[in-house]
Amino acid sequence: MNLSKLSVNRPVTVIMFYMALAVLGAFAFIRLAIDLLPKLEPPAISVVTIYPGASAEEVEQKVTKPIEEEVSTINNVSKVTSNSKDNISIITVSFSWGTDIAEATNDIRDAIDRVKRNLPDDAQEPSIFKFSTSTLPVMIIGINSSESFPGINKIIEDKIAQPLRQVPGVGAVFAIGGPQREILIKVDPKKLEAYNLTIPQLAQILKTENFSLPAGIIKVGMKEYNVRVPGEFKSIDEIKSTVIGNYQGALVYLKDVADVIDTIKEQTLYVKINNTPGVLLFIQKQATANTIEVVEAVKKILPKIEKTLPRDVKLNIAFDSSEFIRNSIRNLNNAIIYGAIFVILVVLFFLRKVRASLIIILTIPFSLIVAFITLYLIGGTINLISLSSLAIAVGIVVDNAIVVLENITRHIERGENPKTASVIGANEVGLAILASSLTNIAVFFPLAFLTGIAGFLFKELGILVTVMVLTSLFASLTLTPTLSSKWLRKQEKLKNKFLSKFFETSEKMVPFN
Repeated sequence: MNLSKLSVNRPVTVIMFYMALAVLGAFAFIRLAIDLLPKLEPPAISVVTIYPGASAEEVEQKVTKPIEEEVSTINNVSKVTSNSKDNISIITVSFSWGTDIAEATNDIRDAIDRVKRNLPDDAQEPSIFKFSTSTLPVMIIGINSSESFPGINKIIEDKIAQPLRQVPGVGAVFAIGGPQREILIKVDPKKLEAYNLTIPQLAQILKTENFSLPAGIIKVGMKEYNVRVPGEFKSIDEIKSTVIGNYQGALVYLKDVADVIDTIKEQTLYVKINNTPGVLLFIQKQATANTIEVVEAVKKILPKIEKTLPRDVKLNIAFDSSEFIRNSIRNLNNAIIYGAIFVILVVLFFLRKVRASLIIILTIPFSLIVAFITLYLIGGTINLISLSSLAIAVGIVVDNAIVVLENITRHIERGENPKTASVIGANEVGLAILASSLTNIAVFFPLAFLTGIAGFLFKELGILVTVMVLTSLFASLTLTPTLSSKWLRKQEKLKNKFLSKFFETSEKMVPFN
């Protein structure tokens, strides 16, 4: 099929096709998220298990080794590393690049279910963590207070975290560094011994008393009501009045053997903001959300939240990832714009024809449009890598159009009809520009198949540059001949009109003998 001939004979179809591309490109561009880097999910999963009160050796023998042995049997596991400390076991399972991380997570969960029965009763449920760039905080807010600091966690949860979770695009909100409430029971060993009680007995009694129990269902007509027996402690007095035993016919209460104190847990992590104790509030975005839009929405709601807080509670933005992303994207945008401008100036300088230059220059925006459509279809984002790809390709995409237009111009200058010259000129160099395009594709397209961290960095670059080169090839064989057959014809008519007037004037001024 002769693309150039078909395009020249169907100019309206060609123009409508490229206008449709422009609409699709605008649709894709508006919906593309902006981020610093492409989404990264390293093929590694961590299993964290809390074993309160255990030494590092006990954690290793009773928790780490059983879990290690079980997860090592999973398919595609390349390495298993562990770190056992007092009270905690951390196991990192690394998989081969290209492994489906969701399937690997399910395999690890199944392995943990098999080994759970062999873990100590006091060990907590193992937790699974996956690392991804989407889980990094997009914003960190520093919160400090003078008078309200002991109850700052309650204020943060009720008046700050809850409203922020309702902001579109916000995935998770959590705080670190705040004081934690603790009910401290200071037991008098002598009194406890006098009543023939032990610490383990006391702990078991308190655990049993602080428990809510479902009590079945009551049917009333067509309705059913769930019945629950609440048994959790609601106040310090209830804890003090807990019956812990019977001694010589008399009830023994907790307050008889211990002091119950409502206090703050000893802190091991300290946060200071402006030299005063504070709390850091981390905000994560959803995986598909736009980082800049999420940060802007959070900033917009912060003044409203501040009005609901006590006067001594102050909010300070400690980290804003959108600022670095904006600066980086702005610099790359400027590079693309300046590159396009210099390409246009070079084309104008050598061709010295405005309309011919415009035909070539149109290849740049249409190549960018198709790149944005491709980025949207593959689930990518506007980031440093994708914009770098556009900056690299801006100077490449005009090459094919320049070759085609120069050959068309050569035929027109020989006196051929612009329509015929557009078809013949494009066909003559079609094979040459195809070979030229394939050499560029041969360099960049293999980058799309890289694995590991290199694939993470260069996959989008390979795909986008390849798509833009193919778009420029297609445009040079369709759009360039079509516009040349229309726009260069007007130049030819103007040229002929100018020459005829010139010869008429010459005949009047210099009569022939």
